[in-house]
Amino acid sequence: MATTLTFIFVSLLAITTLVRLWLGNRHIQYIQSHRQQVPAAFTQTISLEAHQKAADYSSAKTKVTIAETAAHAILLLLLTIGGGLQWIDQVWTQWLPNQDIIRGALVICSALFASTLIELPFDYYRTFTVDAQFGFNKMTPVMFFSDMFKHGLVGLALGAPILFAALWLMQGAGDYWWFYLWAIWSVFNIVMLAVYPTFIAPLFNKFTPLADITLKSRIENLLTKCGFKSQGLFVMDGSTRSGHGNAYFTGFGSSKRVVFFDTLLDKLNADEIEAVLAHELGHFKHHHVIKRVVMMFSISLIGLALLGWLINQSWFYAGLGVHQPSDYMALILFLLVSPTFLFLLRPIMASYSRKNEFEADDYAAKHADAKFLVDALVKLYRENASTLTPDPLHSAFYDSHPPASIRIAKLATYTGNR
Repeated sequence: MATTLTFIFVSLLAITTLVRLWLGNRHIQYIQSHRQQVPAAFTQTISLEAHQKAADYSSAKTKVTIAETAAHAILLLLLTIGGGLQWIDQVWTQWLPNQDIIRGALVICSALFASTLIELPFDYYRTFTVDAQFGFNKMTPVMFFSDMFKHGLVGLALGAPILFAALWLMQGAGDYWWFYLWAIWSVFNIVMLAVYPTFIAPLFNKFTPLADITLKSRIENLLTKCGFKSQGLFVMDGSTRSGHGNAYFTGFGSSKRVVFFDTLLDKLNADEIEAVLAHELGHFKHHHVIKRVVMMFSISLIGLALLGWLINQSWFYAGLGVHQPSDYMALILFLLVSPTFLFLLRPIMASYSRKNEFEADDYAAKHADAKFLVDALVKLYRENASTLTPDPLHSAFYDSHPPASIRIAKLATYTGNR
């Protein structure tokens, strides 16, 4: 059985990696083949120069992703059937031979740290070469590493209690440890949705109340009309790190906030900002956030139940390069290899996400003017250098939002309907 699992895992990893690389190269070729002509729907709003910039920017980012994909696949092989996890475990066993939970936490953190180290050069290159080349990066190396350090500390502070709780439950809570862990994990995530906007997000960005009285009044009127209550309207200093613009809702229950990137406010007029906000309101009115939370909890319950069975199967460890079964090895193996087994489900999740975006657009068209949402989207496509011609198959796997041409065409069927 162990040999069978090894064969399945290696084969599936090879297939998914090759598919990722093929999709990435296909995406680049498709974008470049359409580089010389702006799509007909955008000829009046997007210049050829802007279109070519978006094509080159998207291609450059995809090239980095291709290299990163190959590096992750190699690391995963080294950690599993290459014996990396087994070696890490032996090192920590020499230091902490009788501290199973602490040793297990250190083994898991060491493996996750290795993944972070693999990602670091790609993130750095993406920020200081690709984004800088196209005029988007505003970060300094000091800021980059400071953010990375703060993310690490926050992740450790929040993740360590959950990790120790997981290992403690796995060790002594009986056959249904996985259900107790799921309950704790679910409560933790709900609490995080509530506290993130107030206590964690400000560690990385500055949030100030929206100062434009006219715009604030207009947005509050829209929120009232749509029956949405928020803790406030805030502007985030996104320009300190990037030239990209965005707007979003964050929080849960009474802690919900409306957040605008300062770059977004600089690029859009009041009508367009209202239309973008109406789109975001559409997500809440269609309960997309709640549905995603329920979906996440359902998937995690199924996953933990599966792990609860696998933890007692010796072939699970041996087939993935671990010859000394333990609770913590089961957990880190499951975390590392499950994305490989779930990759081919990505088009389903992406399709569901794009369906949500269409529903939010529909809501926006009913509570603002669709024309202004189109104008806003076109500006954001142009200013963020988002490609107008993504490869359809690559988009089906990866894009959470509909392609620009399809989205704009659908919005064009609406008329002004304030």
